[in-house]
Amino acid sequence: MFQNIGVPGLVIILIIALVIFGPKKLPEIGRAFGRTLSEFKSATKGLVDEDKEEEKKTELTTVGKDQDKSAVS
Repeated sequence: MFQNIGVPGLVIILIIALVIFGPKKLPEIGRAFGRTLSEFKSATKGLVDEDKEEEKKTELTTVGKDQDKSAVS
């Protein structure tokens, strides 16, 4: 969807945003957008970390079961 914007498109979008929101409100919007992105990034990282921990636990239990089976044989 946004693959073909390019630099001229971004400049036009910024000019339109400046006209709509004004020079006083635009920095506040930018900060809020930045905070939102950083929170999203940290939440996503937390989910990925939980997934990796779950995979490690699954591997450990699988390896433990395999060792138990070989010890019984």
